[in-house]
Amino acid sequence: MADELELLRGANPVPAQGPHFGDGPLDHDAERRLERLLRERPPGRPARRLLPRPGLPRLAWGLAATAVVAALAVTLVLSGPSTTPAVAAPRPLVVQTGSTPLPLDRLAERAQQAAADGSPRLRKGTHVQSWSMGMSDDKPPITLPEERLVRWRADDSHTELVVATDPRHPGRPVLSSEDGEPHLVDDGHVLSDRTYPPSWSDAPPQSPPPADPARLRAYLTEAQYTDAPLTTPELLDAVDVLLDHWTLGARETATLARLLAGTEGLRPVGQVTDRLGRRGQAYVCDGSGVRHMLIMDPVTGAVLGLESTFTTAEPEYGVKKGDVMSYSAWMR
Repeated sequence: MADELELLRGANPVPAQGPHFGDGPLDHDAERRLERLLRERPPGRPARRLLPRPGLPRLAWGLAATAVVAALAVTLVLSGPSTTPAVAAPRPLVVQTGSTPLPLDRLAERAQQAAADGSPRLRKGTHVQSWSMGMSDDKPPITLPEERLVRWRADDSHTELVVATDPRHPGRPVLSSEDGEPHLVDDGHVLSDRTYPPSWSDAPPQSPPPADPARLRAYLTEAQYTDAPLTTPELLDAVDVLLDHWTLGARETATLARLLAGTEGLRPVGQVTDRLGRRGQAYVCDGSGVRHMLIMDPVTGAVLGLESTFTTAEPEYGVKKGDVMSYSAWMR
């Protein structure tokens, strides 16, 4: 017994004599572990959860994809006796007929030209509109439209405001799931308004992205907590993570465009109008039963949005080819 107690004492991750015990600052490794824990699914299954967004780690996604995808349907329409029906699930974006696809290397050249004067500049924080599908074991899946605004302060604290809103239907009731049960709320209803204490982590994606394609690829790989080379879908997932932390400046936008131009599997397909009414050039790649569409500004090369849709049908579960799993639209 004494030997077992000694082993337990030796395994104590926070010894009393440790330099970071109590309220002391976290070291670099602890910051990264905490960031990873916050991204992972907590113990116990919630009543309703969001599907892993392209920018979030997908725990055992390769093994769980079949079970998750098979349980999804497309649209949930909720209406009451005195409310306007709210259809949350968006239709997939459609490429404009007859539009000319713009090669990524040409787009990267345009982005480089647009970055000549160095403006706009890199800014920590994000402004994003998203549509994320949620599901549970015993209820139909729903798609929740939300707008998130993150702003950082000089002391490295930051605020995060999340509201329920769908720019496709301004002023109409919006589908929400604050308490785990789907219900309608007013357009612009505040879901959360939080202030977070300072964070001094220097690990990606908290650290500023580099302005060199090779270093940016390494940065995005580290942001995905892996040492293995990223596949093209995984790289797009990492871009999602980056844009959920930073609003890129002209120089960083040009760097990202050059990186994407050197990535295999991204096919130019033509012009689209995104869900905020902006025109962009679309680039697609397929992987694991999902098609990823990247929408980029044809003049500046900035990433406007990222859409994920199913490429295979599961008719017994109501999932059709082309159903939208998630969509994010970034704004300045």
